[in-house]
Amino acid sequence: MNRSAKAVIVGAGPAGLTAAYELSKAGQSVIVLESNPEYVGGISRTVQYHGYRFDIGGHRFFSKSSEVENLWTEILGPDMLQRPRSSKIYYGGQFYSYPLKPFEALSKLGLIQSALCVLSFLFARLHPTPNPKSFEDWVVNQFGRRLFRIFFKTYTEKVWGMSCREISADWAAQRIKGLSLGSAIKNALFPQKPTNDRAQVVKTLIDTFRYPRLGPGMMWEMCAAKVRSLGGHVLLGRNVDSCSWNASTASWTVTATTPQGVSETFTAEHLISSMPVRQLVAQLEPSLPPEVRQSGESLRYRDFLTVGLILRERNRFADNWIYIHDPNVKMGRVQNYKSWSPEMVPDPHFCCYGLEYFCFEGDGLWATPDSQLIALAKKELQQVQLADAADVLDGCVIRQPKAYPVYDDDYKRHVQVIRDAIHSRFPTLHLVGRNGMHKYNNQDHAMMTAMLAARNILAGTQIYDVWAVNEDGEYHESGQAGEKTASDWKPVPATAAGS
Repeated sequence: MNRSAKAVIVGAGPAGLTAAYELSKAGQSVIVLESNPEYVGGISRTVQYHGYRFDIGGHRFFSKSSEVENLWTEILGPDMLQRPRSSKIYYGGQFYSYPLKPFEALSKLGLIQSALCVLSFLFARLHPTPNPKSFEDWVVNQFGRRLFRIFFKTYTEKVWGMSCREISADWAAQRIKGLSLGSAIKNALFPQKPTNDRAQVVKTLIDTFRYPRLGPGMMWEMCAAKVRSLGGHVLLGRNVDSCSWNASTASWTVTATTPQGVSETFTAEHLISSMPVRQLVAQLEPSLPPEVRQSGESLRYRDFLTVGLILRERNRFADNWIYIHDPNVKMGRVQNYKSWSPEMVPDPHFCCYGLEYFCFEGDGLWATPDSQLIALAKKELQQVQLADAADVLDGCVIRQPKAYPVYDDDYKRHVQVIRDAIHSRFPTLHLVGRNGMHKYNNQDHAMMTAMLAARNILAGTQIYDVWAVNEDGEYHESGQAGEKTASDWKPVPATAAGS
């Protein structure tokens, strides 16, 4: 193969492969370097175990971007299924619809608890925290402190391994659908007349989504195949060691190591990185100033593992997933993959679940032997009333490092320091994707950042602001699919911005 290309792309997840596909379609040469020796797709891969398929994290294919929706159709066409959306919260031995439904939640909590929740909600509305900076402040403002403690605190602290006071409010608005308690009470007492003004209509939550019939990995395996058919290279098992910029030739030299320990060198005009930005900052040459490298080292990530279980089908739950808010179990969330697609399970008499445990790479839970994790999962699944341990026939453990970029108090400042340094020193370095930008992006946002970066490369200048993707502060899964276009992310001209 030719080890020189228009672009070297680090990472074969949704962002990396989208960038490779967009550039390849335009006739540009690409080389994709992926560290995983078996799978493409990153966290959006599908792991197979004895014919059963496990989605690492659960991936609803829904986007407000028309370009992303069209790209999914272009890649998989009829293999994209339309599936019903259903998720719940398990708390206090009961299951609640999620997003929360006001009267269902209050009725299940009981009269006294409900009254206290309403009073807490009204107090928060009358005395909100101004300019909320933490996750806790944001949620308490929206729901009241009592509902925060019941429905948000336990699960969120399981996910992040830190206090809700330490988590930035930036994470909240786009991940939480508001409980319209105030609107429900107001509409019950003072019904409003229908309006034809679209600006006044509250966006509704999606009730269906698309999903590849064999899991999300099917999308990215097909995308990788298309890149290869267009002349691009997608190389697995390549651990990137260094990324060197030569200003005199305006080119990149990237070195990577194969599974056999062989060092390989690649050159390109552009470098597109979806690797964790902390790792990238440490590998860039010429080295960045000490304060920038310190910002890189300060960025943190949350990891998780999935215990995949194969069970006899007892039809205990049909939701896509259930959030576990019970502090007495370590499990954070459980997926039912048959509800994502029936073809994830080869035998209709059985089902497969994925129990998610959030942790830090190398801690006690992460290092627990697989057999003990499977035994723990069986016990906890029965404890939360979703299966009998005796119905579990087999299991496996899938570990996912650096699954979530941590939004702590200082993350935004550190990211800005890194952005400024890269912008001033490396004109053809493009950061894309969740870990590449240290942004809690969904896969459609990751794809859009890659699409815009590819278009900037093809244009030879920045015509789109990649960093504007996923900055609208609006809940991800409300509204209409495909309601946005790339023009929504065109950078504002300096004169219009007043600078």
